Parts: sequence; C-alpha cells; structure tokens
Amino acid sequence: MTSIYQEIVLDHFQHPRHYGRLPDSRPLTVTNPLCGDAVTFFVKLAGRRIERIKFTAKGCAISIAGASLLSDYALHKTKNELRKLDKNFMIKLLGVELGVNRVKCAMLPLEGLQKLLSRY
Repeated sequence: MTSIYQEIVLDHFQHPRHYGRLPDSRPLTVTNPLCGDAVTFFVKLAGRRIERIKFTAKGCAISIAGASLLSDYALHKTKNELRKLDKNFMIKLLGVELGVNRVKCAMLPLEGLQKLLSRY
C-alpha cells in the first residue's frame, strides 16, 4: 500500500513545480558526487522575499521532488526564514522514511537554495 506522502513525492518528481530557468538571475548549482544528482536554483528577490523561484535538476526522485516541494514552500518567504531550515525540515517536508544515503539527496535542494541566498 502506498502512503499519501509517497504519492506526493512521486507527483512532484514526475511533475515538478517551478521547474525551469529565470533569465537575468545568477543561478547556483550543487551536486552530490556520490550519486550524480545536481540541482540548480534561480531566484528573483523583492526586498528580502523570494518573488520568483525556479530550478532545474537531474537525479533521483527524492532530490527532484525535494527541490519542487522546497520551491513551493520558499515562494514569498524571506531569506532569514529560509536560512533557518534544516535536515529535519526537509525530512518532514518530504514525509517519507529516508535511509542515510537518501537524506543526502533530500538535503541537496536545501543546500543549494541556502548557498544561493547567502550571495544576497
């Protein structure tokens, strides 16, 4: 039996939200060299808030779904709100049980977004 959380992860993997690029933004890419996952974030800020967010990714369902779910969450949040997010937040956001190696996949989008926001 599939849990609702597994269905949500699968939906965000197959139909990621905010997927694409933003022109005139400075993207940042993070990679997981162990598995080859890569996530690139693009943001436009209005003051301290994220006005628009996009990402591109290649990799597993967890990293792509994580980037999609995080993008949904991050829209209209402040940089300070997003800097406070951690591993527990990402695990809760995904809502599925993750092994040690999968936690690294789940953390890749958060690492990328936080690194990008540290530029601003």
